[in-house]
Amino acid sequence: MKILVTGGAGFIGSHLCEALVAAGDNVIALDDLSTGAAANLASLNKNPKFTFVSGSILDEKKVEQLIEAVDGVMHFAAAVGVQKILSDPIGSLKTNIQGSEIVMTNAARLRKPALIASSSEIYGKSTAASLSEDSERVLGSPLLARWTYSEAKAIDEAMAHGLFERDGWPVKIVRLFNTVGPRQTGAYGMVIPRFINAALSNQPVIVHGDGTQRRVFCHIQDAIAGILALWRAESGFGEAFNLGGFEETTIKKLAQRIIDKVESNSKVTYQPYEELSATGFEDIPRRVPNTTKLQKLTGWKAERDLEKIIDDTIAEIRNRAS
Repeated sequence: MKILVTGGAGFIGSHLCEALVAAGDNVIALDDLSTGAAANLASLNKNPKFTFVSGSILDEKKVEQLIEAVDGVMHFAAAVGVQKILSDPIGSLKTNIQGSEIVMTNAARLRKPALIASSSEIYGKSTAASLSEDSERVLGSPLLARWTYSEAKAIDEAMAHGLFERDGWPVKIVRLFNTVGPRQTGAYGMVIPRFINAALSNQPVIVHGDGTQRRVFCHIQDAIAGILALWRAESGFGEAFNLGGFEETTIKKLAQRIIDKVESNSKVTYQPYEELSATGFEDIPRRVPNTTKLQKLTGWKAERDLEKIIDDTIAEIRNRAS
């Protein structure tokens, strides 16, 4: 099968490209390298089954040509990360809404099966003990830039489902929860690599608020396995599926765990939300995925615990710096 992966040079997209090629698929990766990196695809550079195309999902002609040339589309291109959204809310909205519309309408028109990457940000600040696909969304003010990403992803999901209902487009939606691992950077606010970089440099590890926020992280290799299992499933079209890990932790415990792991002299420091609110920041007290639906459809479940996630991320960051 020949597959187009948008955002193919990104953290998740590059791992996905590698996995697809390893499985025998031919892959075209489209990326404008605004947040991705060519180095992420170094292992595929000379592989005849892989092609990299430099470009944006906002380039409708290029997107249409690429989709015409493939058998399926995996849409992972997006403006991601809290810091990216806060620093460029308009550009992020344009990429995440207009760009996704270009990809999805062309894929639907050409009847190409697709998988659309969504996010746990869909659920907003819901404090449900475990978020399932039908959980209510609880969002803050649309005037806070933090919520533009959630709104954009909701629009993407609505469009994908609408095209499925109207045209019978074979599309599936995966909602990713805090995917972490090698190649992820802290440049756009991703918490684990940000904490690791600070700890390795013996700099203060800055926690927003009081650190009692609770999260569950998912190893990139578990995420890729789940994505591929959903992609290959014979049913689930027009539906959304949560994909995430299983070990819940508070952010302050996470920070100290990373400091201890790298034997750092860093100290955990706390940045009050009041210092962040002017930028449109708003945090979420708890976010825990219920992945039962995906498990029932595919048999997939996350296997790697938080210790493995931290160890692998530390090792890759140290190797990158050496």
